[in-house]
Amino acid sequence: MGYLTREGAGAMTTSEYQVTGMSCGHCEAAVRDEVGKITGVDDIQVSAQTGRLVVTVTEPVDDARVLAAVGEAGYEAVRV
Repeated sequence: MGYLTREGAGAMTTSEYQVTGMSCGHCEAAVRDEVGKITGVDDIQVSAQTGRLVVTVTEPVDDARVLAAVGEAGYEAVRV
């Protein structure tokens, strides 16, 4: 479970995913809501236009949990 560490952000780490199937703001909200349920998630940036999902966490979060949350929202994702 690798993460990109942001210098100067303390223990926060950022991971990026490519999500397929999103087409609107409702799609973004669905992904944001599901990923936001994961303990340790501090910030979520998601774009239906680019399919990009960036998750910032304050504690280790397994990629499988993020991918499962995206699946619960009705979409598929891969770690970039």
